[in-house]
Amino acid sequence: MFTVEEIRTALGRRGPAEPASPFTAEWRNASVAMALAGEGDGLEACFILRTVRDGDPWSGQVAFPGGRAEPGDPDAAAVAERETFEEIGLRLTRDQCLGALPAQPLYRIGPRGSLSPFVYHLGPDFRRRGATGWRATLNHEVAEAFWVPLRHLFDPGTATSIEWERPGRAETVHPGIDFEGHVIWGLTLRVLGTFADLVGKRLPALSP
Repeated sequence: MFTVEEIRTALGRRGPAEPASPFTAEWRNASVAMALAGEGDGLEACFILRTVRDGDPWSGQVAFPGGRAEPGDPDAAAVAERETFEEIGLRLTRDQCLGALPAQPLYRIGPRGSLSPFVYHLGPDFRRRGATGWRATLNHEVAEAFWVPLRHLFDPGTATSIEWERPGRAETVHPGIDFEGHVIWGLTLRVLGTFADLVGKRLPALSP
C-alpha cells in the first residue's frame, strides 16, 4: 500500500504543524496521535473506544488517543503524547513522530477550538508477539484500545454509515468505516480523510 518513508515524505511536504493557539478560557485546543506499527501491508493504527459518560462530546465513539491541551503543555505534539500515555499507557517519543496532519476545527467544545493530529511510527516489530512489553492500561475515559490494519481502512467493502442523534436535533446519517462492529466516523474519519489525501490514496468511506 505505502511505506513508512512514503508517509514521512508526504507529511513533510506540507511543512511543520501550525503553531498552537494560546490556551485561554475562550479557546480550547486538542491533539490526537495516529500511532502506527508494523511496515508495508502490515501497517496498523491504534484506535480507542471512548467510554459513555456525561460531559464528553465524543462519548462512546471510536477515536484516536488524545485530548485537550493544558496550560503546561509546551506544544501541540506534547498534548498528543501526554494524553496517549494517560489514556492507554502508550509512551510516544518525538523521534517517532512522522509529521503532522492538517488541524481540524472543533465544534463541540466551544465557539473556538482546533484538533491537531500527529502521526507516529512505533517500529516494524512493535506488534509482534514478545517484541514489546507494552500492554494497554486504560483510564476512565477509554473502554477499549484496538489496532486496525491500514489496508482495512482503504477497503471499499468496509464502508458503512451510522445514524446519530445530537440532543435537540433530528437523527442524521454519517459515513463510516466498520471494523468488527466498531464504526469509525465523524471527526476521526475526517482526520483519516486528510491522511488519505496527503498520501495520495482514496478513502472509500468518504468517496461519492
